[in-house]
Amino acid sequence: MIIDTHCHAWRNWPYDTQVPDPSTRGSIEALLYEMDTHGVDHSMVVCARIGGGQGGDGYANEDNNEYVLEAAAAHPDRITAWIDVDCAWRPDHHAPGAARRLHDALDQTGASGFTHYFAGDNDGWLRTNEGRDFFRVAAEAGVVASLALSSSWLPDLSEIAEEFPELPILIHHMSHPSRGEQRAQDISRIVALAEHPSIGVKISGFNYNAETYWDFPYPSSIELFRTLLKAFGTERLYWGSDFPASRDQLTYRQSIDVLRTHCAFAGEDAIARILGGNAQRFLTSTTR
Repeated sequence: MIIDTHCHAWRNWPYDTQVPDPSTRGSIEALLYEMDTHGVDHSMVVCARIGGGQGGDGYANEDNNEYVLEAAAAHPDRITAWIDVDCAWRPDHHAPGAARRLHDALDQTGASGFTHYFAGDNDGWLRTNEGRDFFRVAAEAGVVASLALSSSWLPDLSEIAEEFPELPILIHHMSHPSRGEQRAQDISRIVALAEHPSIGVKISGFNYNAETYWDFPYPSSIELFRTLLKAFGTERLYWGSDFPASRDQLTYRQSIDVLRTHCAFAGEDAIARILGGNAQRFLTSTTR
């Protein structure tokens, strides 16, 4: 079974208003087509209410949570929606009342997971009562926390994982360590999080973690995968395509085969777990 734990779908293309096909380029139908073509059984769609100058220069997608939830209701065997709650592009990002907003969003939608993109610089929010209450709500709700955050946040995230060990936390795109002199420290911070059994890493964004985005099969990203495999083992890594955000840099098929073929050194059993076996624990309908 192949499960995509990191992809997106939008009613309208959020990145560029000049594209000739804004209503189909990133649609749920386009995602289902790629899944069918490449043998992917299920996708956890990471909602992102971006566009219109809010996290993207294309068309606005204020209704992205609703759009993906509708798709999940129509295709419960294929699609799971992880809703956007207070992401960095939102005006309420780390504003007071975050825990209540998360509670209400989960209660109203029945979503089994949520995504939270942090701003680049650590503002200390995870060390505040507001931040801890936010993740307390998530832990009590029994949902998955899908997080995008820079390495500066990772030591604070360790404290969240320590306080709420029952909360599954998935970190996007192999943690996306920076390039240059900071890279080694960034990688050491993600490796340090492996001590928390609740934390896993999405094996996605090979293009983002490469020296150049088009350098398939991304040798520097493969080395990063080796490091994560050694640190987290075979049961806390989860494949994701990042479709359609990455479509200009790699195809859906390449996002699978960079792992299945070019990381085959991990062994067939490990690859099968990362491609879907591990994510089966997160398969639910849109209603908890």
